[in-house]
Amino acid sequence: MDLRDATTEDVDGIRETARASLTASYGHALSEDLIAESVERWYDAGEVAENLDGEDAVFVVAVEDGDVVGFVQSYLVERREPVGELDWLHVHPDHRGKGIGDDLLHRAETELLERGAERIEGRVLAANESGAEFYEGEGFSKIGERTVEIGGEPFVEQVFARFPSGGEQVLTEARVTADGDRVYVAYDEADRASMAPFYATYVDRERTERLGYICGNCDSVDVTVDTMDRVQCGECGNKRKASRWDAAYL
Repeated sequence: MDLRDATTEDVDGIRETARASLTASYGHALSEDLIAESVERWYDAGEVAENLDGEDAVFVVAVEDGDVVGFVQSYLVERREPVGELDWLHVHPDHRGKGIGDDLLHRAETELLERGAERIEGRVLAANESGAEFYEGEGFSKIGERTVEIGGEPFVEQVFARFPSGGEQVLTEARVTADGDRVYVAYDEADRASMAPFYATYVDRERTERLGYICGNCDSVDVTVDTMDRVQCGECGNKRKASRWDAAYL
């Protein structure tokens, strides 16, 4: 088994691995049609090419006998500090149990740390118990969870993180807005956007009540979310890219 950077020629293998892996991990919670449609949208040739061209991307495939049997899709994201985000780590169910997931994770983590990441973060739906067990087995700690909509239904997504430098960082910070209001910013609840991430805000440090977003580019809380779940800053025009579970994207 070899690990190498993904190329546009790997699209078919990436798509098949994603479909099989999602079906094995989420088939009990998501419909077959929803999974198939998601894979077609996320991993068409144009989307993969765009992801590979990004300077912040670390996209690695595992290849066995010429076939893609696993891949990790990750990014270095500039939040308050650089964070390595593991968007997806898939291993074809026919090739699980061979340590391929471990190898992919370690390869991505090494590259992300070399680029300056101060923590590594992964997300997995609570419905995927084996996914959560994988991160815990790799030394990640659960640092939070949020509700996401998939096909119009709510699902809990868990956030796991590893802090290579040792010791967890402060992930909730009190901020005073330009209007003099105090909000609490959750730096581990971030969505990538065109200029800088959007961070979730709450009324208290314990995150009992959600307020909205603060723009990581200009610190404005003048952030709107439309009915299609698109997020935009009214001050600087920062826009959220479609997330992996974006309801509109599905």
